Amino acid sequence: MPAAAIAFVGLNLALYAAWLSRWRSHEGVKRTRHVAVAVFAGASVLLAGCTGAPPNPNPRADVPLHTVPVDLPRYMGKWYVIANIPYFAERDFVGSRAEWKLRDDGKIDDHFYGRKDGFDQPERHYQFLDSVVPGSGGGEWRVRLFWPIYVSQLTVYVDPDYRYTLLAYPDKSLGWIFSREPTMDDATYRALLSRFAAMGYDTTRFRRVPQFPEQLGQPGFATPGKSE
Repeated sequence: MPAAAIAFVGLNLALYAAWLSRWRSHEGVKRTRHVAVAVFAGASVLLAGCTGAPPNPNPRADVPLHTVPVDLPRYMGKWYVIANIPYFAERDFVGSRAEWKLRDDGKIDDHFYGRKDGFDQPERHYQFLDSVVPGSGGGEWRVRLFWPIYVSQLTVYVDPDYRYTLLAYPDKSLGWIFSREPTMDDATYRALLSRFAAMGYDTTRFRRVPQFPEQLGQPGFATPGKSE
């Protein structure tokens, strides 16, 4: 997945650590219950922040999104994050990419890589587990951030050569443009944004993700450390 709600991993670790330290006693069980309530309350707040968005002026904003069929083996591999709608989990990342691997059980190992706050920073890595929703033709995935928290990822476009793909969130508050290559010409980028616009997205909210240092500060590109 495109790192949606990466911060939830920290919440999961906090809950797990609390459980390990307290499971042996009855009093510990009660405390763990309180910790769990607090953690999942925090998760709810973060999830709301992840999907919260300003009003969408697109006249097709309320038209439901539709997924497209996907050849899963062909869809696997490395994808560069060319653009997204900035949100807390991926904000300030540069050089971002996703790598997907189809498992023997039909699930997908989902890896996210990127450098937070600049190209001179160490590369970070996050891993998720995705499941294809039955009947979706491979176009809808349930991404497990950690049990029992799942989010939906919709593939709403992939070109015939599997060079570009558009990923969406059901309420259109989040969106991603992925490419097999870290570069994309302006004409292709505008054409892909037009597809999002036709689906009801507010495309003014998209920002390109720098894949090279020379892209920092260029028009249309996100700038680490600068609020959008």
